[in-house]
Amino acid sequence: MTWRSTTTAQDRAFGCLPYLLPLIEVSLLAVSFAMGYNIGLFAQFPVLSLILVPLSPLIQIYTGFPFAGLIVFILLLTLVVRNTNISHFIRFNTMQAILLDILLILGRIILSMVIVPVAGASLITDTILNIVLLGILAAIAYSVVQTVRGQYAEIPTLSEAVYMQVR
Repeated sequence: MTWRSTTTAQDRAFGCLPYLLPLIEVSLLAVSFAMGYNIGLFAQFPVLSLILVPLSPLIQIYTGFPFAGLIVFILLLTLVVRNTNISHFIRFNTMQAILLDILLILGRIILSMVIVPVAGASLITDTILNIVLLGILAAIAYSVVQTVRGQYAEIPTLSEAVYMQVR
């Protein structure tokens, strides 16, 4: 749905860029649980870690600076989402990527501070981790495909929250 205006190729490219933030975060979550607790998809299928090779320079930069995630979050929110001079399409996708990242961070906190201490590295923990990882990856993939097509990625509840934030 492109009800605000038509989208150019440049808008589509810039609309895809913010999804690198949750993609980097989901990669870090998968690796940290695979190495720390020996659970998750990367622990079960080590060959999947080859997917991270193209992202490794970005991951190194992202993890190399303290509070990089917070800094990127604040910069995207203030310079892109709140800037009405930028097209609505780019602002929508940026806000949606930010909310996906927030969901992922909440999932990481719940997993590491509630589920792992209670259940340990069990089948339940492994299943919940895989659901979080695959759910976020599916949302990112869907959003990027829709953005490349020039359409708004409508994710139930999440997109409604984005529309409330992006005027």
